[in-house]
Amino acid sequence: MHTVLGLWRWRHNPLRRTTDLAEAWTAFAALLLICLVAPAVGWASSAATEASLQRTARIQHEQRHPVTAEVMGPARGYEGSPRAPEASAEHRLREPVAARWTAQDGTVRTGIVTAARHTVEPGDTLRIWVDDRGRPVDRPMDADTVRDHAVLAGIGVAVGFAGLVEVARRAVVGQLTRRRYARLDQEWARTGPDWGRTGADS
Repeated sequence: MHTVLGLWRWRHNPLRRTTDLAEAWTAFAALLLICLVAPAVGWASSAATEASLQRTARIQHEQRHPVTAEVMGPARGYEGSPRAPEASAEHRLREPVAARWTAQDGTVRTGIVTAARHTVEPGDTLRIWVDDRGRPVDRPMDADTVRDHAVLAGIGVAVGFAGLVEVARRAVVGQLTRRRYARLDQEWARTGPDWGRTGADS
């Protein structure tokens, strides 16, 4: 911001260098991109993600159906994936059980499903989701899940875009700095040998 404000201050400054002005304009352009373009890109990404997820959710709701399953007993010999400490609380509060249910075509199916710990006794019932073939599947996405994923995608894209802009700005400033030092070296190589000599400029 200090460099951007310097644009106005350096307009008629006799000590202003071309690289100073270029650096200030680079910072100003980066500021505009981060403040105006990044949010717009994030919003567009969020909207596109939400539309795509809504289509996916509609397909899931068409192809997945809730059924009532009856617990037959513990899932003996089922190893499953270990419950890592970072696993969700809901996952840690569930355990695999053997159950049977009736598929959409009327056939009785059996398999391993996960159930809350308070519904794991034989004869207990639980609600599960199955596909058109009667196989257990995850529940379809709801509107809140779609919205949350879309918002996170938009934020991620906006932050990533802003990061790329900042990387580009630093690269340009670095190039300008190297050019500035190269010119200083050239000037010093030309005037350095005469530094302090009386009448050197006469």
